[in-house]
Amino acid sequence: MADEHGSSRFRLPWKLPAQRVAPREAPPAPFAWRATLQSRLFVFAGVFAAWTIGIEARLLYLQVWDHQEMVARAERQQTRTVKPPGVRGNIFDRNGLLLAFSVEADTITADPVQVEDPQKTARLVCEALDYCDVARRKNLEALLRRDSRFVFLERRVSPAAAARIKALKLPGIATYRESKRWYPNKELGANLLGYVGLDNDGLGGIERKYESRIRGREGLLILQTDGKQKALAVREERPPTTGDSVELTIDQVLQHIAERELRAGVEEHNAKGGTAVVMDPYTGEILALANYPTFNPNAIGKAEGDDLANRAVQHTYEPGSTFKLVTASAAIEEGVLQTTDLIDCAPGFIRIPGRSKPVYDVHAYGTLSFEDVIVKSSNVGAIKAGLRIGAERLGLYVNRYGFGQALSPDFSGQSRGQVFDAVKLDVSGLASMAMGYQIGVTPLQMVAAVSSVANGGTLYEPRLVRAFVHNGKREPVQPKALRRTVSAHTAATLTEIMEQVVERGTATTAKIEGYTIAGKTGTAAKVVNNAYSKSDYNTSFVGFIPSRKPALAVIVVIDSPHGKVTAYGGTVAAPIFKRIAEASLRHLGVGPNLNPPPPVIIARRDNGDRKIQPVGGVLPRYDLLPPGLMPDLRGLSARQAVQSLTAIGLRAKLAGNGFVIEQSPQAGEALVPGDGVLLKLGRRPAGGAEQ
Repeated sequence: MADEHGSSRFRLPWKLPAQRVAPREAPPAPFAWRATLQSRLFVFAGVFAAWTIGIEARLLYLQVWDHQEMVARAERQQTRTVKPPGVRGNIFDRNGLLLAFSVEADTITADPVQVEDPQKTARLVCEALDYCDVARRKNLEALLRRDSRFVFLERRVSPAAAARIKALKLPGIATYRESKRWYPNKELGANLLGYVGLDNDGLGGIERKYESRIRGREGLLILQTDGKQKALAVREERPPTTGDSVELTIDQVLQHIAERELRAGVEEHNAKGGTAVVMDPYTGEILALANYPTFNPNAIGKAEGDDLANRAVQHTYEPGSTFKLVTASAAIEEGVLQTTDLIDCAPGFIRIPGRSKPVYDVHAYGTLSFEDVIVKSSNVGAIKAGLRIGAERLGLYVNRYGFGQALSPDFSGQSRGQVFDAVKLDVSGLASMAMGYQIGVTPLQMVAAVSSVANGGTLYEPRLVRAFVHNGKREPVQPKALRRTVSAHTAATLTEIMEQVVERGTATTAKIEGYTIAGKTGTAAKVVNNAYSKSDYNTSFVGFIPSRKPALAVIVVIDSPHGKVTAYGGTVAAPIFKRIAEASLRHLGVGPNLNPPPPVIIARRDNGDRKIQPVGGVLPRYDLLPPGLMPDLRGLSARQAVQSLTAIGLRAKLAGNGFVIEQSPQAGEALVPGDGVLLKLGRRPAGGAEQ
């Protein structure tokens, strides 16, 4: 088929729609992409600039404004500060025997973050300890679940328990050594020594009183640690120091004697408790101070009730008839009464104005000399003497003897007692005080007062510390005389009266064969529910031995005895005094002063031959030396030598056991009355050579 132009074309049966063709755009400029990239770079540069400025600002803030805080935080993260405690100084008795010292013990700690199974770990640790119950195990588990890096599980465990825990090798469980206070004699002297807490702080007795001197100074260690808190390096900034050691006036043997006999007496009489104090009357040094019940400072957690109290200085009591010595002192010193003056004590009681009930004596004595008023402990006679003396003068002697005052600087928690103002005392109050009521005293105050009578009238400060040892140098504490209480004449008169109390009065149970004893009994009803009890009493005895040139002053106070015998000072306290005094005199080597055995005085006949005298068996015959020369004591037993020296006015100092093998001064040297003689003891077969 051809078109009009003669060309042949294929014709479709339908007509195609007309197509629109967009106009063709002009080609882009050759560098148009640069504008796009440039805009994107501007955006990126702005963001980068803002980020850089923020970082720089933050760095500037941290390095300038917050520099100190960041340094401190880094220090906390990278270092650990450990302050090892100072080592507490030792405590010795007067003879250098240890009463308290410090040892190292293991403490169990944990890092709860590293503990994998708190329940299982708590169970294993609990089983390894010496004692652990269900409650303790639950507490250990609670500690191990804490959000902390360090907790104490158990402080100062036994070596066996520490070894068992180390063997378990539990994750997060560690041990380290710290100081632990140890008391080798357990209960001995516990109430005066005190005890130490978990943080090495003194919490009672001498440990607390002289904490600043005994404790020592804690050290300072700086540990450099890594991210796991493991030490990389240790820098010692300050080493821990050891505190001062303390030498007490206590004699460990006398302390044991006092505690042993006090405990036996309390148990024998079924008493609530008791105390005993042994003192050197010429210096005020406390040689023994016993309390019962007591406690073991190594196991302080087991102490109960009143066990921790030092009854000798913290408990006050109405002294009863022992206080009649103060009434007698005032009467004699002021010239109100002589010992031979007669006082009518009939009919055995006295009515006091203002009182509904009379005051009774144990017996109806009738007329007594003033000496016998004290010897027989007549309440009626003491009241009549007190009324003659008057409240003002009696109050003067109460103060002179130290009642109502804290006498010793060596005790914390010391009671001053209770003394009423003498000016405000009415007749009833004066009558009560004259016979030992309506006044509160401590046993330490009472024995200090009687010690002043023993030494001739001087009140000494009671002391428990004999010396401090600082940096290896001993610093002694000198005895301190506080004041004169009475004249020497009055003290001698009181001593004679007190001797008769023991010889034929209320304290015959205190007698010791071979010794003269001066003492006084006391029995006072206790106040229960604001009224005087008819069943609970404080029974006491105070005295000194030998009565002339005494070596010891002793007081025994027994609280609420309910034994088989009637509760009196003479039936309960005096026998305990006797047993304490007997054993103490043997220990100190104080010979009898009543009909003592004749001395063995010899002359040396060795002509330069210094062979050792035989010991044991029959002693050889000795020739007498002229008077005033030192005898030869070699070959004598300790008891024989002490008796010989005591008879000629000398005091023995013993070293060793057995028989005398050396002495100083030597035989034949001039005697100086009152001097001490050093005796060296040993054991050798008869005729043997010195070893």
